[in-house]
Amino acid sequence: MPESNLSFFGRLSVALGSFFAILGDGELAANVRGLREGGLAPAAAAPAPAAAPVAKPAPAPAPTVIKEATPDAALQLLGLLQRNARFVDFVEEDIAGYADADIGAAARIVHEGCRATLRDHFAIRPVRSESEGSRVTLPAGFDAAAVRLTGNVVGEAPFSGSLTHRGWRVEEVKLPQLVKTHDARIIAPAEVEL
Repeated sequence: MPESNLSFFGRLSVALGSFFAILGDGELAANVRGLREGGLAPAAAAPAPAAAPVAKPAPAPAPTVIKEATPDAALQLLGLLQRNARFVDFVEEDIAGYADADIGAAARIVHEGCRATLRDHFAIRPVRSESEGSRVTLPAGFDAAAVRLTGNVVGEAPFSGSLTHRGWRVEEVKLPQLVKTHDARIIAPAEVEL
């Protein structure tokens, strides 16, 4: 593209480069002001000495990217838990009027169905291999997303403490494929007996 007809991005590049060059060089700023006011730049008659290279500003840190979660996978899992364990039925039921033995019997059925669903569709492993209650030492640079410190957290790593929960990590997800016409918001269809 000819220099007299720069594209928008070409002009933007020149403008930004000029902006930082003018900020860093008072003489260049005076010359530009003279040109903008319609006169010749004071140094136009004599060739200007080569300008010292202007240090480029450090690149801005990469912005934090927030991923938008689509609800389809969560709705699909909720549907599987409802189908296999009647999970939503159990949670939505008002259990205040039931005896503890009845609630316990229902909870056992829901637990078995939920456990089977999770095992069928997820490979879930502990974050830490040690037994709960054992002493562990976390070195400097430990993965703070995988280990949460609780209690009296003072100072810097290494930290030593008692493992109160091993944590869980999903290593594999095996949800069924959905057809485009499937409405994931229907986690359990209404049933009509004829």
